[in-house]
Amino acid sequence: MAEMQLREALRRAMTEEMRRDERVFLMGEEVAYYDGAYKVSQGMLAEFGDRRIIDTPIAENGFCGIGIGAAMAGLRPIIELMTWNFSLVAFDQIINSAAKVYNMTAGEFTCPIVFRGANGAAENLASQHSQALESLYAHFPGLKVISTSTPSDAYGLLKSAIRDPDPVIFMESELAYGLKGEVPDEEFLIPIGKGEIKRDGTDVTLVTWNKQVATCHAAADALAKEGISARVLDLRTIRPLDEELLFRCALETHRVVVVQEGFTFAGVGAEIAARVQEACFDALDAPVLRVTNRDVNQPYATNLEKLVMPSAQRVVEAARAVCGR
Repeated sequence: MAEMQLREALRRAMTEEMRRDERVFLMGEEVAYYDGAYKVSQGMLAEFGDRRIIDTPIAENGFCGIGIGAAMAGLRPIIELMTWNFSLVAFDQIINSAAKVYNMTAGEFTCPIVFRGANGAAENLASQHSQALESLYAHFPGLKVISTSTPSDAYGLLKSAIRDPDPVIFMESELAYGLKGEVPDEEFLIPIGKGEIKRDGTDVTLVTWNKQVATCHAAADALAKEGISARVLDLRTIRPLDEELLFRCALETHRVVVVQEGFTFAGVGAEIAARVQEACFDALDAPVLRVTNRDVNQPYATNLEKLVMPSAQRVVEAARAVCGR
């Protein structure tokens, strides 16, 4: 086992896959000569050269479209977006081309491409640069959506994403790039569509993903002091959803709280709540509750950001409510 930062785990995954398969290349803003906006691609230009580590203009619609065309032609592009907020400029390319080309060509063309970058809020970036967009991309058939929380998961899931025959939306977190964790020395892949119980508990399941996993761990620590045993379920993949594990947790703890960065209305949390209540209604001792961003655009001020985002205290209050405390 080796301790490494999440950015290092992502770099290791990309480097290993580029060594394994010459069709894999990385393209995006500042990925080459600047070593990446968040230093995820640091040193990769020196090893692979500027034909496989490619700097682009600030033109997401253009370089996402080039990547999709390259994937259709048989290559395996990794497209780095400096932030998923900027992906909205390329929304037509991702949704109307990458997600649909397999079906629209009756399987004649595939699109094995990974779009990856920082998702959600960092600090003091205001509303245009702080959006969590899992629900937007998970809405469309043809896309697989991954949202990671640990270095080990980032490594194993990114390798799987690069090898996958379909377009994959791979969401990271700017605040988590420096997060350290143990990653096995040997190569491994994590199957897309498999969640993981990060902490076991018997009274309530906290369902979450990405950096809200840390929020749920903090809430579980606080709840334990009150005699409430909270399980933390990291979905890891939003689409396809690990329904088997999700439903098992609901059946075993009888109470579910979904913790989602992003807005309540039409969010991933709403989908999870609906599926759990449809499949596990008789086993639930309380309605599924959601802890999400407040329904306002993200403010710039630090104190207001904290009020808008999910917090451990808000998760504790939701868990108390479903446990009848």
